[in-house]
Amino acid sequence: MTEATSVRSARRHHWRRDAVELAALFTAVAVADVVADTVAHGPSGPVMLGAAALALLATTGFHIWWSRRREHAPPPADTGATAPSAAPAPEAGGQETALWRMRTTVRDEPGSLAALCTALAERRVDILSLQTHPLSEGTVDEFLLRAPADLAPADLTRTVAGAGGSHSWLERADTHDLVDAPTRMLGLATRTALDSAELPLALRQLLGRCTIRSVPARSLTGQPLAEEVPAEGVLADHTMKFRDPSGGSLTIERPQLPFTPTEFARVRALVELDSRLGQRVPPRREVLTLPEGNAITVRRAGTADLTAAREMHDRCSAQTLALRYHGPVGDAERYLDHLLSPRFGRTLAAETASGRLVALGHLLWDGDETEVALLVEDAWQQRGIGAELLRRLVAMAAETGCESVYAITQASNTGMVTAMRGLGLPLDYQIEEGTLVITARPTGVPAHREAREELRVRNGSRHG
Repeated sequence: MTEATSVRSARRHHWRRDAVELAALFTAVAVADVVADTVAHGPSGPVMLGAAALALLATTGFHIWWSRRREHAPPPADTGATAPSAAPAPEAGGQETALWRMRTTVRDEPGSLAALCTALAERRVDILSLQTHPLSEGTVDEFLLRAPADLAPADLTRTVAGAGGSHSWLERADTHDLVDAPTRMLGLATRTALDSAELPLALRQLLGRCTIRSVPARSLTGQPLAEEVPAEGVLADHTMKFRDPSGGSLTIERPQLPFTPTEFARVRALVELDSRLGQRVPPRREVLTLPEGNAITVRRAGTADLTAAREMHDRCSAQTLALRYHGPVGDAERYLDHLLSPRFGRTLAAETASGRLVALGHLLWDGDETEVALLVEDAWQQRGIGAELLRRLVAMAAETGCESVYAITQASNTGMVTAMRGLGLPLDYQIEEGTLVITARPTGVPAHREAREELRVRNGSRHG
């Protein structure tokens, strides 16, 4: 049936309905006149009026019932028109799918992206989101794909290459990647604005697998370390460099995938935001009661605690400082400014009810890895403070997606070994010339009791 025929048929039906309604109106007027004459002059006028009222109510009720029945009735089948296409039903057994992040370079010409999308559709690959990164020659398209689980990564890459994609890169994605790009950028900017230590984590979440290094302006001995970086930053394929607010430099490397100008602009916006806001530490505090009954406050620390940290150093013995800093005691003071800076990680402080600092715990970003370190004042050791700080630091590492956390100590530092073992996580031990490196996996399953006992016996036999 053509559109013109449908219009003519609808008009004809409307004309017939109007004629029927008009006839019904004249009939109703005539009946009403007869009824009014009968009521006015007949002996049973009130009885007939009441009967008419009941009949009217019954008719109204029937009309309402019939209207509702017609509203909920299924639409009549139309064999002449084409039904709208429905969403494809899942295959028998419910086909499993997998999420992928893919980047590929296509020619900057009409139809190139359409050809790529058509090729993916033929392999039953659903495109959930698409971002374009314009280049001087061509365009980098970043897809979030939902593909059949049985589609091998190599087949997916070959499909893209056959449709004109080049320099393709593919990795598994998760549900966090379903957030659109503007929403993700706003979330990362919020995290960066609230906490200076979040900048490296926000950059890693934005760029994927990459190595981020913050280099201070000068070494502990005063020698210049950081190179001079232009104010606008530097972009060179697999490397980005920016000027650090403290005078140092921030270097980001991603060997497996070159950076695009779009990514460079996003990173520069986050770095500039961090520079303008200065150092920021969340004012969260938590009061803990030690087994002996003393109350200890655990909070985030920053460079504002530098004086209190130096005073704690003065109360610590030379042996405690040597176990913590693995070098001459005189160098301990030089580390504090670096350790307390949120640029290089997160620091937790434990203080007494009177406000005296008695312990520090550091979580330091070290490229792709994360280091954890503890310093507890001598008079407050063996009270569980170090274990509490360590547990919170490792939990922070797990929240940021760190796969492993390592601690460097001396083989004679049984307190640190005991605290690491108390985490209940899988541990790796490496010892060389008296230096012990203990690595824990925050996202791993807790070690079994037998495994922990074996580690305890083995460690005791080495350092006992």
